[in-house]
Amino acid sequence: MKKIFSVRGILGILLVCSIFFASYATYYKIEHWGFSINPKEKTDVWTVDAHISFIPTGEPIEVSLSTPKISDEYKILSEDVIAKGYEISEDEKHMRVTMKSKPRKGLQDIYYRIMLYDNEDVTGKVRDSSVQQVQQPIFVDEQQQQMVEEIWALADQKEGKPAKKIIELLNQKPLPEEVDAFLPIKKSQRVMAEKIMFLLAVKNIPSRIVRGVKLKEKKRSASADLMLEVYEGSKWMIYNMETGVAGLPKNFVIFQRGGVSLLDVAGGNKSEVKFSVMKSAISSFKMANRRAKYENSNLFEYSIYNLPMLEQNTLKWLMIFPLGILIVVLMRNVVGISTMGTFTPMLIAMSLIRTGFVAGIICFGLIVSLGLIIRTMLTRLNLLLVPRISAVVIFVIIIMQMLTVLGYHYDFRIASSAVFFPIIITAWIIERASITWEEEGARNATKQIINTSIVAVFTYLIISNDYIRYLMFAFNEWNLVILFIVMLLGTYTGYRITELKRFAPLIKEK
Repeated sequence: MKKIFSVRGILGILLVCSIFFASYATYYKIEHWGFSINPKEKTDVWTVDAHISFIPTGEPIEVSLSTPKISDEYKILSEDVIAKGYEISEDEKHMRVTMKSKPRKGLQDIYYRIMLYDNEDVTGKVRDSSVQQVQQPIFVDEQQQQMVEEIWALADQKEGKPAKKIIELLNQKPLPEEVDAFLPIKKSQRVMAEKIMFLLAVKNIPSRIVRGVKLKEKKRSASADLMLEVYEGSKWMIYNMETGVAGLPKNFVIFQRGGVSLLDVAGGNKSEVKFSVMKSAISSFKMANRRAKYENSNLFEYSIYNLPMLEQNTLKWLMIFPLGILIVVLMRNVVGISTMGTFTPMLIAMSLIRTGFVAGIICFGLIVSLGLIIRTMLTRLNLLLVPRISAVVIFVIIIMQMLTVLGYHYDFRIASSAVFFPIIITAWIIERASITWEEEGARNATKQIINTSIVAVFTYLIISNDYIRYLMFAFNEWNLVILFIVMLLGTYTGYRITELKRFAPLIKEK
């Protein structure tokens, strides 16, 4: 029990709890907010334009278009109506948008635009589950009734459900004589749908027409696609009019169902609606805000992802700091590498990101080397500590100024990168190195400078990685795990890796 309630035991329990918490938070963000572990993953966004055109008759105009307001198959990013001078209203209950205007002249063009994302293949799922009583069709004469009975006799020879049988029979080539006589000469989709609905009504099977748009790239000025919806047992099932395949096709947006028309125009003639489709890609991370609002998530509203982009960009760098700090702690407390200052390597690594790796290393080496030479010269003047460090800071500024000017005139970008190094930290490194040089010799001073550079390089490789930086920002709960790992490392009192070689003779003696 003492071990459990010791500092190490408590920290170990907290570490396990933080791992569970971070894992669940990661799962929640991926499942409900649409986060991805791949920063380059894109979400397809489909823009559907419905172009309505008609010629006014000189009477007040009222245009009504059926719209895909509610659906389980996709989410709506935005919706807009371009109808200059028209009064626009929406009927969410009946999923229609209405445009009204005074009498007008000339060809009228109205555009309805909707942007969709997260399209799903939800075969068989239909929002409307209501079923109306089927009206038995009235036959023209006994010959038509006999013809229908013969068609059903042929259909029953096929496998599948009634709707599938009839659709396959009516699309069969060559058509049986009975079917050919039943169908009109001009076999449009609308006529074919009505004939199938007539045949299904004979068997008391509810059916209705469905109009929508297939989300397909570069689709321009196309009419609405027509499909048939049949009530089978306990749910509506959509059928392809040409193949008889059941199920709502993937990336199919339904605009209108049943007897309600797709487009109604009062006060106009020769009305038509044509659809155009365009696909674009948006970062999945940027779409998280929309997904969270779609899920009615209050957590997102109070998260860092709902902040303005300026604050988010600042936090992206802060979120990577704990991982860089962990690298420094591992290098110092586990590996045993001593550096000039605890988090000096972290600051140098941040500077290397601004300058570039090669340019930054060369500039850092030049500034420290010249600074050490100047610091050695100042030692002979026997100045006090504060004035001496202040003088070194001023000399560092002068060195940076000279390198920047030379870099500009000779197009030497490495030299111009000097301005990004933290002046005070660089001056302090020079001061620490010179003191170590005086007290412990040139070898130890050089060793500490090299160690600091090595740790800075390791830290740079971690924090400069775009993938790691994205993960630490998107799933920042893991910083809590890093916190407890760092605290547990603080209880470690064993040998460091560099000390194993140092104490190796003692082990051999034992």
